[in-house]
Amino acid sequence: MTTRFRLGAGWSPRSWWRRRTVQFRTGLVAVFASLLGLSVIVAISVGFIGLLSLESVDTRLRSEAGAAADGVAAGTQPARVAGDGVRVLDTAGEPVDGRGETALRPWEINSLKAGRGVTRSAGGGQPESGVRWAGRVVADPSGKPLLVLARTDLSAYRDVRATANRVLGGGSLAVALLVGTATWLAVRGALRPVRRMRLAAARLPLGERLPVPEADDELRSLARATNDMLARRDADTERVRRFTGDAAHELRNPVSSIRAQAEVAVVHPDPELAQETLRQIEEEARRLSELVEGLLALARSDTAAPPEARPVELVSAARLVVDRTNASGVEPRVRLNAPVAAVTVLSTPTEIATVLDNLVGNALRHARALVRVSVLPTSRGARLLVDDDGPGVPSRHRPHVFDRFYRAEPARARDGGGSGLGLALVAELVGRRGGTARVGTSPEGGARFEVRLPVR
Repeated sequence: MTTRFRLGAGWSPRSWWRRRTVQFRTGLVAVFASLLGLSVIVAISVGFIGLLSLESVDTRLRSEAGAAADGVAAGTQPARVAGDGVRVLDTAGEPVDGRGETALRPWEINSLKAGRGVTRSAGGGQPESGVRWAGRVVADPSGKPLLVLARTDLSAYRDVRATANRVLGGGSLAVALLVGTATWLAVRGALRPVRRMRLAAARLPLGERLPVPEADDELRSLARATNDMLARRDADTERVRRFTGDAAHELRNPVSSIRAQAEVAVVHPDPELAQETLRQIEEEARRLSELVEGLLALARSDTAAPPEARPVELVSAARLVVDRTNASGVEPRVRLNAPVAAVTVLSTPTEIATVLDNLVGNALRHARALVRVSVLPTSRGARLLVDDDGPGVPSRHRPHVFDRFYRAEPARARDGGGSGLGLALVAELVGRRGGTARVGTSPEGGARFEVRLPVR
């Protein structure tokens, strides 16, 4: 059975790491990266120091072996030349100096005859704990070749490597900690302006903006992005405040009217006026229902993701709305100008029907004798025109005609004036599909509402 050690429910190294600050994570990464790099450097340096030390040992041994070899060549007996640090062997590796075996292997004898140094382990398996040999081949006076060897204990070499390891290892650790501390302080200093910017943004009143640094760096970009976000926040807050106030005002009028008429009917029951009172209540209730439906449609368009667009045949959709409107018996009658060929745009049938219904309904409220719906294909989509011969929209009102609850005639009685949400919903539905909506003057002198819808 395998037992897994858990520090707590839901704990994992990744989640723990993500909860650390940027300063901590950056500093820790700097420490480990420094340690890794310095460890490689230390390993290479210690190896290089060892090679240099060993080369120094070999040079000294060759010098000693050379001095002894000169004596053998001059006729000095090998036994007199040999000592604790010098041996004389024949070329086969057998001692000729009257001393014991050297325990050198044949391949080591060959290396020594070739002028290379050999390290013999002292039994612990570590070369630096053994003996170093170096030698020279020389001929005695009779012409017989002999191998003169010098040896030394490698304890000093071992001490040099150990000292180098301690000094360089300790220095590497100190440097890594220094790098980590410097990185932590540098990151802290770099993030200090960000922290000040965050605190300033949290305390900013509505309408205020963060100061933009003069240096063209990341902080300047962050300040600009934050100011853009604050501008959108303020705009959204103002829009919600205005929308809430307008909605409350618009809802209050029909509710107050219904309540007043009902109270009059209760206090002064008059059978002759009952029918008229009920008709007025029904009209106010209808207007209240339209207003609530418009508010719900706009709320859905603001918060919900738009449904996936698909090809919609605009001529058929326009003809359906025109026929349905004319069948209801409203005046004036609505005319349709459209090509015979199909005109396809990307949207949804429901959105296209909502746009047409609101534009036609708005035109009918203001037209005298003519409402005309036109569908015109373009290279990039289609144009939908709704013209009327009413009073039109004055130029000063056109920039605001698609705002919510905006009316170009505020002094006009609200009966028949619409909820003030239909054109706003048109602009919202068209805009999220990449289209545009604008108002101008129709050839008949009234208003022309033009919607451009993309084909892709």
